[in-house]
Amino acid sequence: MITRRSLAAGLLLLAAPAFARVSFAQAWPSRQVRIVVPFPPGGSTDVLARRLAERLSPAFGQTVLVENRPGAGGTTGADYVAKSPPDGHTLLMGVTGSNAIAQSLYPSLPYDTVRSFSPVSRVVSAPLVLVVTNAMPVTDMAGYIATAKAAPNTITHATPGNGTSMHLTGEMFGQQAGVQLVHVPYRGSAQATTDLIAGQVLSSFGDILVMLPQIRAGAVRPLAVSSLTRHPLLPEVPTMAESGLPGFEAFSWQGLFAPAGLPAPIMDKLYTEVARATQAPEIRDSFAQQGFLVEATTPADFAAFVASETARWGTVVRAGNVTLG
Repeated sequence: MITRRSLAAGLLLLAAPAFARVSFAQAWPSRQVRIVVPFPPGGSTDVLARRLAERLSPAFGQTVLVENRPGAGGTTGADYVAKSPPDGHTLLMGVTGSNAIAQSLYPSLPYDTVRSFSPVSRVVSAPLVLVVTNAMPVTDMAGYIATAKAAPNTITHATPGNGTSMHLTGEMFGQQAGVQLVHVPYRGSAQATTDLIAGQVLSSFGDILVMLPQIRAGAVRPLAVSSLTRHPLLPEVPTMAESGLPGFEAFSWQGLFAPAGLPAPIMDKLYTEVARATQAPEIRDSFAQQGFLVEATTPADFAAFVASETARWGTVVRAGNVTLG
């Protein structure tokens, strides 16, 4: 016989998981949250993470700190987060290199770009821009390619590190243009840009966010952008497709990741606040003015995107027998 007491107890048991999920989400975060940036301070990833942290701190009611853990093309910091507890208190501002390219580039990568993380949201994306030092006497991509063909393995291109989107975009460029460039990896964008301006290296496939101020100041010379259409902030700069490489397209992206196994209530709350933060004018307008598309993609969409990017760049790595040596 079903009594009122037994019915009430049964309903309470049915409702318990829902109450637990709500309580779990409300309890998070219970302490400060860290966003790990796998590069040194000063680059676009670091700037983005700090802007995002400023918005998330009051939303979470806890301090959100940015922690720089550079090394190995971003994989040192990514590995640290992959091995952290999936409790939402340690996050990663991952990039194309650390969370897609690395899977095929590093023969003994200690994490899996698809299975080791809970992708929260892509935050920004942008094409790259090929720039050269003013000391290099070329004014367009045709001249750049001609110079590279005339003297193989003499044109250097600087990047923020091995395995970054800038590194592999240079490799994809070489494959399609039929040239051999010399990759010069740095530990972040800041020193790479400094040496480019000084003429210590000749060129770079750089983030528009990083390169635009240098272009506007006349410190470097832009040759082409890697998108299929011209960039609104560099309307006078042709695309690589316009400059003799039909269909060439490459872009960098940056997004927020948690370790694999992040509980759904925390994921929901985290994504909601990240999406809200990307609508803030100081993030959206600031990054848009510097060449980035600011967007918050759902966790499911971001996970599918990361899987497709991992496969796409793997093709480039295998086609060029790219190694880190």
